[in-house]
Amino acid sequence: MQMLKKVARCSRLTVVGILATIYVVLPAAAQDLPASVTKALKQANIPIRNVGVFVQEAERSRPLLAYNVTQPFNPASVMKLVTTDASLELLGPTFTWKTQAYVDSAPANGVLNGDLSIKGSGDPKLVMENFWLFLRQIRAKGVREIRGNLVLDRTAFEDAVYDPAKFDGDPQKPYNVGPDALLLNYKTIALRFIPDEAGNQVNVSTEPPMAGFAVVAPKLSRDAVCGDWKGKLQADVGAGSALFNGSYPAACGEQIWYLHPYRMSSVQYFDDVFRQMWSDLGGRFTGKVVSGSVAPTARLLAQWQSPAVPEVIRDINKYSNNVMARQLLLTIAEQAEPMPGNVERGAHAIRNWLSGKGISADELVIENGAGLSRNERIAPATLGQVLLAAYHSPVMPEFIASLPLVGYDGTMRKRLRGEDVAGQAHIKTGSLNDVRSVAGYVQTASGKMYVVVFLINHPNAPAGQQAQDALLQWVFEKG
Repeated sequence: MQMLKKVARCSRLTVVGILATIYVVLPAAAQDLPASVTKALKQANIPIRNVGVFVQEAERSRPLLAYNVTQPFNPASVMKLVTTDASLELLGPTFTWKTQAYVDSAPANGVLNGDLSIKGSGDPKLVMENFWLFLRQIRAKGVREIRGNLVLDRTAFEDAVYDPAKFDGDPQKPYNVGPDALLLNYKTIALRFIPDEAGNQVNVSTEPPMAGFAVVAPKLSRDAVCGDWKGKLQADVGAGSALFNGSYPAACGEQIWYLHPYRMSSVQYFDDVFRQMWSDLGGRFTGKVVSGSVAPTARLLAQWQSPAVPEVIRDINKYSNNVMARQLLLTIAEQAEPMPGNVERGAHAIRNWLSGKGISADELVIENGAGLSRNERIAPATLGQVLLAAYHSPVMPEFIASLPLVGYDGTMRKRLRGEDVAGQAHIKTGSLNDVRSVAGYVQTASGKMYVVVFLINHPNAPAGQQAQDALLQWVFEKG
């Protein structure tokens, strides 16, 4: 805790002089934006009033470009920059999540005569390999057979109703998975389709393997074109099965479909995965899997510790993982106050954190901290200040390293390849139907570091990528 206080104090003292005088200057006029940017916006039929641009050298107190900087914009996934930066400072760079197993009595001769309770803390990365290692620990502690129930303790996060169809009406998409204090493998299923032309059939496997989850394979078709293979499957994924009433074209070869089995409760998903993995490890379990709380008299049997915050935010920012960002916001809330984490308290903690840096952010709207929202809002000026403060923070290296490297990895791996700015900028992207956003850092040809924010809110926003790329290249050349 002392270390976290020191980080926060250093951040405030370092950036206060830089942030205090930013907005004494007038915003730039549209004609002051680079010609390459305005030309690209015009070609995309995006009015200049629908964009916000902020560019500032990290060591200076005034922006180089500032257009519509106080106007609130929907940021899409660049909102993750606020959530991940806050997590580095509020949770600390060494913070980890713990998943713990408790028992009421010690196992005897490999038999646990009672319940096994698993308590989650919101680990965003409790993926299959990590869960397998956790179960191995339990087996190594002498548990082979569980004669009681498996009790899942999710009390670290507030129990709230979550509708996976609310955002876009497609609850089967993995990005629509809701937060969960015992989130296992992002609550997704990977279905692998392998055509067997000799046997005139399609082999379908699931990852993770799930006990009792039935799969009825599609018929094999001889279509010469793969096309919309997912649509041709006529999939019906329910709570305990995946039925494919259509066909799978042999021309598709091997394919993987990642989906969220939204009709299956989190308890049932955990149940099916646990039973299969426990059996594969030589264990026996015939009880029920139920929600509950760890008994006050229970003792700790085994514990899994997640990767630390820097590794987690790397996955969030480079690959724009929405459910992990949601987990992060609720963890911030849970750590800020001794009560179950929820969105409101997470947003309140972030506002207090920003206020401590001298960033008022009156326009800021946080709905989930991931940017997968029609309601979240932030001004380019606010986001620019957050990035400036992060640059002068003791955890700056961890934060910048979490962002996609232009032209090389993450969501920027295919953009600006072959251009001079490739490999010289760490940029987070964001996209919704009517939103395109980029924000991050550009190391210019002169060796200076610049903060860049470019937000577009307009129905033609998808066509605005060329304008954003033009700005990144311009900053690299002229900064």
